[in-house]
Amino acid sequence: MPLILVAVGSNIDRELNLPLAFARLRRRPGIRLIAVSPNYESAAVGALTPQPAYYNAAVLIETDFAPADLKAALLDIEQSLGRVRTADKFAPRPIDLDIALYGSAIFDLGGRHIPDPDIARYPHLAVPLADLAPDWVHPEIGLSLRQIAAGQHVTEKELRQVMNTRFHLPSTDSHYATDIDAAADEVYDPDFESLVQQMLVRLGEDPEREGLHRTPLRVAKAMDFLTSGYRTRLEDVVHEAIFDDCCQEMVVVKDVEFYSLCEHHILPFFGRATVGYIPNGKIIGLSKVARLVDMYARRLQVQERLTNQIADAIMEILKPYGAGVVIEASHFCMMMRGVEKQNSSTVTSAMRGTFRQDPRTRAEFLDLIKT
Repeated sequence: MPLILVAVGSNIDRELNLPLAFARLRRRPGIRLIAVSPNYESAAVGALTPQPAYYNAAVLIETDFAPADLKAALLDIEQSLGRVRTADKFAPRPIDLDIALYGSAIFDLGGRHIPDPDIARYPHLAVPLADLAPDWVHPEIGLSLRQIAAGQHVTEKELRQVMNTRFHLPSTDSHYATDIDAAADEVYDPDFESLVQQMLVRLGEDPEREGLHRTPLRVAKAMDFLTSGYRTRLEDVVHEAIFDDCCQEMVVVKDVEFYSLCEHHILPFFGRATVGYIPNGKIIGLSKVARLVDMYARRLQVQERLTNQIADAIMEILKPYGAGVVIEASHFCMMMRGVEKQNSSTVTSAMRGTFRQDPRTRAEFLDLIKT
């Protein structure tokens, strides 16, 4: 998949609309948001009447969308934030999302040239792009983005980095959530934070008291991490970790710990998964089995579906003779509420191929789990 740079701008409710655009890109199926540039303020360009100054930034994404489909997705996000495109291309706007560079490709798309010709003209485009990808060579000009930005000799009066607004993305690649705290001046996802704030009020709390002041932001970050499986694809997890091998003996990865959220109450359930398969010419890197478990666990789930999804994924990517998954988990919806049974656990299994068809294979797998 090519890497793509998208230019982002706003001069209507700009403090709100830029982080909202980032949040919606982050959650858009088919788009992986990799990085966000610092945020810059600059005067409106080309307007015939006075306008508020713009906030400008850039985002680095990857997607398997064709250019026309990506443009349609960006237009949909613009419309969701109140953007109405008119014949006046210099009109004020709540949000602007434009493809600036699409890998090293050169093409025209719906009346716009890619790469965006304005990169060479305007610092409000070149500087944020260079922040994200300084060594990216412009396929027409032949200069890196760093060289293009440096050649524009921009002054702080023309383009001012806004230091009191920062945009952070939580890591979804690690088992551990990173960057989950709240910086004093941070903006993350205003829509989500507003919903959490409403919930706190409904519960009888004061969201402005010291202990809860940044709780809505922290909850938004935590939920993004805990549901990051929705934005992770099987291909991303597997990547290049499938190897040819003549082994036909059973492979078992035991006691893979996981944490998930039940879809009925959005309360945690947690436990351990054991995954086994009999190779049919291909094996997978062992750490990828754990990542595969995490991908499906980091969604709103029921344990039965989670077990089957892992088994089906192993069958899909490896085409083995058979696969088996056993999960044992404890559910807070049983422990904290309802029947309040603290020591209960639930065991589920999913068998595919020879694990289902051959009782001896299934018995061998279940025996290995016990040892």
